[in-house]
Parts: sequence; C-alpha cells; structure tokens
Amino acid sequence: MFTGIIAAVGHIKAIEPKNGDWRLTLATGSLALSDVQLGDSIATNGVCLTAIELGADFFVADVSAETLGVTTLGSMKVGSRVNLEKALRLADRLGGHLVSGHVDGVGEVLRVSQDARSWRFVISAPNTIAHYIAHKGSVCINGISLTVNHVDGHTFDVNIVPHTMDNTTIVDWQVGTQLNLEVDLLARYLERLLQGQQAPAPSKITADFLASSGY
Repeated sequence: MFTGIIAAVGHIKAIEPKNGDWRLTLATGSLALSDVQLGDSIATNGVCLTAIELGADFFVADVSAETLGVTTLGSMKVGSRVNLEKALRLADRLGGHLVSGHVDGVGEVLRVSQDARSWRFVISAPNTIAHYIAHKGSVCINGISLTVNHVDGHTFDVNIVPHTMDNTTIVDWQVGTQLNLEVDLLARYLERLLQGQQAPAPSKITADFLASSGY
C-alpha cells in the first residue's frame, strides 16, 4: 500500500525487452534506498513494481505485458521522468489516501489553466471508472494523491499548488498527456456493498462438476 505522497522524482535509466515484457532500470534521484530490500514494492508513476535488483541510486523491476498494456509505462522511454514512493509502513503518516498501486485506467489531460499561483487541470477518465470519481473525493494520478475539485460526466478537475507542481512530474503535463488513474478504494468497496444480493452470483461450474459430468 501507498499514500500517494511522492517521495522523489526519478527517471527510466534503461529498458530491456524480455520475451514480450520489459525489465526496467529506474534511477531513483533523491529517494533513499537504504531501508529497501529485494522484493519490496516501489510505486512508479502509480504502478506498484517489485524491486528485483538494488543499487545505491537505482532499482530494477520486471513489468509484465499486462501492465505495459493497461498503464502508461508501455509508452515510456529512456529518460522519462517518474514519480516514486516506497511502500507504506504501519508507523507512517497517511498524508494522502490509501493507494494500492493498481491502475484502474488511463486518463488524458484535456485543458490546463493557471488559477492564481496554482494550476488547474481538466482530465478525462475512462467511462468504466468515471462514476467512482466524486467531487471533493480522492483520486490517484500518476501516483499522486489529489483532491477532485469538480466533476462533469467523465471529466474532472484537480488544482495543483506550487509545492506539488515543483516536487512531482506534474510540471511535465500538457494537453494530451496520458495519465495513470487509480480511484479511491472506498468507492469500489461501497459499490460492491450497495449491490448486495444483486451482485453477480459465483459460477456453479467447478472442476469437480466438470469431472462428474465426464469432462
């Protein structure tokens, strides 16, 4: 689990294609790795990756074809900047909101405008997850915990203060930029709870059933 509070901005140091998926080497910038062990999780632009090799200022992670296809990692290049956060410890402050590192969909920046000293971004969300995004609710965008300021159908606004702008990759966003979106965990569990008995029933077709039927 993560909080969506970015600890450092790193970049992709190397991309090694391996039988349809990728092995990434990520330079970690100012992110301290002294307390990270092999097998630990590091959120990279909102995607939970497992460290399979560690250096003083880098880590290596395998990225499956599935992850490359449903996140923006598949469009990254050597030198692309990424937001980084180590996994949450129980003693840590929950400064953002609970983030799993499992991307729900890819959104797109539609408009950018300045609002006093802040910046306002209008972002489109896929129709399949737009209903989870609520006014004044939380959303994770490229690993960053943000508050939704306005919702209009499948689009929503976020307001970015100067500190967040300066300490994340948001400064690189422009109209057309593709973004990893993760909706609030509570919204998904609440929907399932409200479905109650209307939720799809589990299939009665099991391995034992197939065997007893001669398959």
